[in-house]
Amino acid sequence: RIEHPQSLINASQYGAAAGHPALGAADYKLALHLPSGRSVYTFCMCPGGTVVAAASEPESVVTNGMSEYARDGENANSALVVSVDAADYGVGPLAGMAFQRKLERGAFLLGGSDYRAPAQSVKSFLEGSAPDLSRASVTPTYSCGVKEAALRELFPQQVNRMLEEGLRRFNHKLPGFADADAVMTGAETRTSSPVRITRSPESLQALGIEGLYPCGEGAGYAGGIMSAAVDGVRVAEKIMEIYG
Repeated sequence: RIEHPQSLINASQYGAAAGHPALGAADYKLALHLPSGRSVYTFCMCPGGTVVAAASEPESVVTNGMSEYARDGENANSALVVSVDAADYGVGPLAGMAFQRKLERGAFLLGGSDYRAPAQSVKSFLEGSAPDLSRASVTPTYSCGVKEAALRELFPQQVNRMLEEGLRRFNHKLPGFADADAVMTGAETRTSSPVRITRSPESLQALGIEGLYPCGEGAGYAGGIMSAAVDGVRVAEKIMEIYG
């Protein structure tokens, strides 16, 4: 998760109109697609929000983000995501899950093995210098606390390269994105499911398991709230068609 002052995002998006009472907390959506097929993009942007804990296993750290209805928190946060493939995590139907678990366990260890999350200023990440949160004005909002750590130690080299490229490019699109004030907290590993439960294209039931209808993000058929909702509607309509 990358956090900025919400005031910076408002100024970058609204310009001179920033602070007008008719305008809510500004958001953004950024993406970079390279000829290599690699992509880096922001995901699940939370205006005026907080970074929250989302681990589902012991001795692991997973970050996520949320905004309350008022969106009136001091920070904006977003997932900063790099696409990965078999070149990163190997072959096998559950290789993606093993890679995900390795990152979550690594974040736990890097954060001090007490469920704090590793965090670093964007400036020190880009410079490759020692992590120093005092160089950032943003106070990390992660609910279990953070520990200064070098996030480059957590991710594979190619992921670090893409993060660096994305941060620098996004700074041109949204001035201030890679400023010294920004903070990154790791690791967000739950952007999409690493496996897919195979289902019949006709009945939408799981192959070999009658009456089970896998759908949405957890089953591997969506990549966000809206696409999960659409897939859920599709499955519900199929169930009504069969049993109605």
